[in-house]
Amino acid sequence: MSIEAPETKIVESRRVACDGGEGALGHPRVWLYIPERTNFVECGYCDAKFVLKGHEEGAA
Repeated sequence: MSIEAPETKIVESRRVACDGGEGALGHPRVWLYIPERTNFVECGYCDAKFVLKGHEEGAA
């Protein structure tokens, strides 16, 4: 059984920034890198999942 990420974003770059998306209620901005072996990465603060465009099926 797996728990789904609260938000999944399809992105076109392996380097992405996440700040929680809530303005002052979010979290500090962090830069994340999507590795080739998984084609997705999850934010350690808010658990948002960033999936490289074209690899949505493998990141499920």
